[in-house]
Amino acid sequence: MMKNDEPRNEIFPPLPLAEWEATKDTLHLWTQIVGKIRLVQTPLTNHFWNVPLYVSARGLTTSAMPYERGVFEIEFDFIEHNLVIKTSAGEIKTIRLEPKTVARFYEELLATLRDIGIEPQIRAIPDEIPDPIPFAEDTTHKSYDAEYAARFWRALIQVDKIFSEFRSQFIGKVSPVHFFWGSFDLAVTRFNGEPAPERADADSITREAYSHAVISHGFWLGGGGMDAAFYSYAAPEPEGFKTARVKPEKAFYSTEMNEFFLMYEDVRQAANPKAALMDFLNSTYDAAANLANWKRDELERK
Repeated sequence: MMKNDEPRNEIFPPLPLAEWEATKDTLHLWTQIVGKIRLVQTPLTNHFWNVPLYVSARGLTTSAMPYERGVFEIEFDFIEHNLVIKTSAGEIKTIRLEPKTVARFYEELLATLRDIGIEPQIRAIPDEIPDPIPFAEDTTHKSYDAEYAARFWRALIQVDKIFSEFRSQFIGKVSPVHFFWGSFDLAVTRFNGEPAPERADADSITREAYSHAVISHGFWLGGGGMDAAFYSYAAPEPEGFKTARVKPEKAFYSTEMNEFFLMYEDVRQAANPKAALMDFLNSTYDAAANLANWKRDELERK
């Protein structure tokens, strides 16, 4: 593993989509299976904050989830490359992370949980993915490159630390820094406390997620030919946001996505990656909050 004095471009490891997309797509589906277990095992929290995963010292974790005999936790360990299931009754079970189909991963995980008396009833089909294949039938996605899985996690560690520092500057309602398995991104979202107009044709998930005005920031791992990138958006979006001047200079607004983006590779290659990312987070927040007339003196740490 890396030392503190290693070059910045290794602290932020390269993640070219073309080289790890098959692994990313398989991991996306594996995390959906684990995330859906967390969804059904935990009580609904506002904006579905009960469903994400969290960056841990070894990978991604559900944190503790209730079951009949206590609590249990599922963690992707990207050091030893195992899925680890632990219970408060003392059981520890592992499933190897290696090239295998989604169908096999799904079968192994459910069988392992049954062995310790846990039988979650999930909707066993992916969300937020075009042409989804039921987990039990997916023999298409089966790639696992351990090196890229570790890079993915190492990048999440650095971003999680910076997002957490950014989060600490806000004293209003703000989400945890959490990993959404549906969209496969790490996100942190600030709220001004005011209800938001309901979106046209919104489904129940969208209505709950955007029930109040937000400014959100995140780290998306890429897809559709686009490499990993940081993003920022406001919902509802205030007039003038898309033409606001933000930092650093390489940040840009996508009229297709209605978000600002800053490519991960541009942060990675910056003279000071943390400063570059903080500039993006703060400048996009400043623009959105000012244009939307947020009561910043009441919401931000002095």
